Amino acid sequence: MKKIILIVISLLYINSYAQKKQLWAKSFINKKAPELVVEKWLSNVPTTKDKFILIDFWATWCGPCVRGIPEMNNFQKEFSEDLVVIGISKESRSKVKRFKKAKIEYFSAIDTKGTISDKLKIRGIPHCIIINPKGIVVWEGWPQLKGYELTSEVIQKLISDYKS
Repeated sequence: MKKIILIVISLLYINSYAQKKQLWAKSFINKKAPELVVEKWLSNVPTTKDKFILIDFWATWCGPCVRGIPEMNNFQKEFSEDLVVIGISKESRSKVKRFKKAKIEYFSAIDTKGTISDKLKIRGIPHCIIINPKGIVVWEGWPQLKGYELTSEVIQKLISDYKS
């Protein structure tokens, strides 16, 4: 009986690590990204020509989203020559402008109608996509998902692979 229990536990453990990356959106990996449409820019409009675009779908009430803001700031600084980071919230302009828990140092916009998030069928946030300069989605998902984190190394590899 102990052997059977041990086998069952082992199989469950192995199976939990064999799972695919969990997405809370429709997968667009290696597909053309939907057109970037926002309702209103809260920052300057970014120049995206010939750059990677990291779009972070977030909300002021979302703890993991707020915890990710410093990392998004770092990505914008570290990869400023090759990458544009854009935060898009479905909340009102006034709600995002009142937000003070973290300072956003990258481009920011609102889309209360959810135009682009609806096309991506996003069901959970934070959700990020990275679009290469040809308009193809090359990374997608929850940026803090264990085992699939969005890191500087991941971004650097995407940029290096594209350039080579």
